[in-house]
Amino acid sequence: MYIQELCGSWIDHPFWRKSFKLEDPDMLKKLAASAVREVIIDISKGLDVAVAETPQKAPAPAPSATAPAITNPAPPVSKPKLDTQPVSADKERERARKIIKDSKLAVTTMFNEVRMGNALSAENAMPLVEEITASIARNGGALISLARLKNKDDYSYMHSVAVCALMVALAQELKLSEDDVRHAGLAGLLHDIGKTAISLEVLNKPGKLTDEEFAHVKEHPAAGHAILLQAEGIQKVALDVCLHHHEKIDGSGYPKGLKNDEISLFAKMGAVCDVYDAVTSNRPYKNGWEPGVSLQRMAQWTTHFDSLVFKAFVKSVGIYPVGSMVMLKSGRLGVVIDQNAKSLLTPVVKVFFSTQSKMRIPIQMIDLSSPACQDKITGHEDPVMWGIHDINELWSQ
Repeated sequence: MYIQELCGSWIDHPFWRKSFKLEDPDMLKKLAASAVREVIIDISKGLDVAVAETPQKAPAPAPSATAPAITNPAPPVSKPKLDTQPVSADKERERARKIIKDSKLAVTTMFNEVRMGNALSAENAMPLVEEITASIARNGGALISLARLKNKDDYSYMHSVAVCALMVALAQELKLSEDDVRHAGLAGLLHDIGKTAISLEVLNKPGKLTDEEFAHVKEHPAAGHAILLQAEGIQKVALDVCLHHHEKIDGSGYPKGLKNDEISLFAKMGAVCDVYDAVTSNRPYKNGWEPGVSLQRMAQWTTHFDSLVFKAFVKSVGIYPVGSMVMLKSGRLGVVIDQNAKSLLTPVVKVFFSTQSKMRIPIQMIDLSSPACQDKITGHEDPVMWGIHDINELWSQ
């Protein structure tokens, strides 16, 4: 049979595509074991369902000339509405973990299929984008911060998921339309699809790339653009971001060396999101920077990013992003675990270290926006400088 649509949430089934030919018994077992209870099939592309024979009935009388026959078409199957009700980071974190786990499997499968020469389809990728968008709506910091925690081996796949989430959050901060938010998310998900044309040996090389290897890697935007041109239903936003997310406003980027207004808004967004996730993630050749420190350093690259887009990006992730270690006026160190919707300067912090005694202290949760709170953040701190190596465990568990 040809499955046209799986009726249910994307994370309820083990397939990254929603339309495919079902001919493998193992796929049938996976589908039967999933939470999906109904599917829509296309009988023009595959078999119809088997119908048991029933006793024949007398033919119904023909409709009269004055009374036209009335047909009752089956009502369209409505997609389940995704929950977007805002919640705390703590509550969203568990759902975000599942989305990230399933996204990793979906993107890995997608990249592998492209490597084998199979065409992409925007329709198959959009359910993933919609789940990520719903999670960002519930609590942006939860999924974005968790997506940063990658293994070095799965960076290429999870980077696409992280940039998708960052693009959605940034598009919402820029007050773009719902359609543009979805287009931005899809562009983020597919921006590095050209890396399927780069050898895994080069992509996962633990040391510094040679000039020849780096030149090979720089071919991935054009390679990805060519792949997306052959895909089904890909809009111009995804094509643009794929080709131009390595351009810089001073013209020193690649592949076209575009400057300032020659670069589209979406490509400028892609550049910021791509770099932020790259510098905050552990890579085969280096460990990632702390998120707050990363924003400080990126702010100094004035020839790289569009200033208005970068300022909006900082607002979308928070001046003190979830997972940032901060110094408080009281001389204690804490890690940001949630944002405050009313003020980016007063997040919720988990305090755990005294700089005066240079010792761990009993963990205390502080909402810096509370009128009763007398403490405040004085700046970012680098966990490595204080010998703290479990900062991610402190906020993510």
